[in-house]
Amino acid sequence: MSTHQPQGYYAASAPPAPARSALSGDLTVDVCVVGAGFTGLSAALHLAEAGVRVVVLEAEPVGFGASGRNGGQIHTGLCQTQAELEKWLGKIHAHDLWDLTEDSKALVRTLIARHNIDCDLKRGLIIAAHDPRAARDLAADTEHLAKNYNYSAARMLDRQETAAQIGSAVYPASRFDEGGGHLHPLRYVRGLAAAAEAAGVSILEKSKAVSLERGANSVTVRCPAGNVTADHVILACDAYMTSIAPELGRTIGHVESFIIATAPLPPDLAAQVLPCDAAVADTRHVLDYYRKSSDGRLLFAGRETYFRIPDDIARLVRPRMLKVFPMLENIAIEFGWSGSVGLTLSRIPHLGRLSERIFFAQGYSGQGVALTSIAGKLMADAVRGDSEKFEVFARVPIKPIPGGPLLRKPFITAALFAYKLMDAI
Repeated sequence: MSTHQPQGYYAASAPPAPARSALSGDLTVDVCVVGAGFTGLSAALHLAEAGVRVVVLEAEPVGFGASGRNGGQIHTGLCQTQAELEKWLGKIHAHDLWDLTEDSKALVRTLIARHNIDCDLKRGLIIAAHDPRAARDLAADTEHLAKNYNYSAARMLDRQETAAQIGSAVYPASRFDEGGGHLHPLRYVRGLAAAAEAAGVSILEKSKAVSLERGANSVTVRCPAGNVTADHVILACDAYMTSIAPELGRTIGHVESFIIATAPLPPDLAAQVLPCDAAVADTRHVLDYYRKSSDGRLLFAGRETYFRIPDDIARLVRPRMLKVFPMLENIAIEFGWSGSVGLTLSRIPHLGRLSERIFFAQGYSGQGVALTSIAGKLMADAVRGDSEKFEVFARVPIKPIPGGPLLRKPFITAALFAYKLMDAI
């Protein structure tokens, strides 16, 4: 069993990445993007296609962080329901956010098609209610989306229909969303990188950005082996943002999420487990989420922690998998890996400016596969002077995490424990 590959099964099932050089010396460009994940590469690609000179700095290889490790699920909407957003932000703002989340799913599919990215894209996402109350809430949300947003891609399933689609009888109901889906995230992020380079972007790996120096007409990103001076800087580091912009630490926390991959399932089990081949996420606060890979494995994620990453991730996650799919008792676990999830208190991505020349996006709160791509595009548009849609996210009020630098980790740990307790009750 391989438990310590940074991207686990994804690294083992993706072609080798091309070698890229590191920054050496000083460069001057139009835009410097910090972070070669979904957000940064989307921003760089959209800028380069508009004729902008772009350099991307990445401390590790492309897709090293969450973009190359996540569950690969394409969600509809945001972590808060549209009804909740309407109460908080008003109907107009909530509708504007909804439109952008719909654009985000379409953008992912457009980028994959336009640039011929081989990333096992599939349609279908099931939100599985973990108890009857969650089922009622899910049904109410589905009705609200159909009535007020004309969203007809989702339909409720009862217990028997849910069991037939998932292959498990543990859920009282679910929502099948044809508008959602799933993909191989490491293949997708590497495909974005290749598309960006084809458009003229220079991607420099092993080039950690350590500080920003703001000038009157430019910003300089300082790295150990050189500097990049640009008219604008885009910060796309999500859970790692505070290393380059410590002032953003008050608005973002992170937890570690864990994923395992089974051996390829034999035909009889493959027919029983997720026969619909959709991705699944349940409605718990500390949720289970899972899907099948293109080679017939079950990729199952569950449990979260703020502090120590366990030595045996499979031992941590496997019991949760067996509660859903007890028929997998004798199936080997071949991979286990973890990744940091950037969180905001509101669970809405945090987009904004540190200055007129420095843009950032962070805190996708577990729904970043689609939202990152649109966030990168919105920042690219804003750099070029069109900030109308960027402001839809930027004007969402950000809630600081209580406790300050010393107590922020204990606060998030306590909150995570409280959520686990609520789920158990």
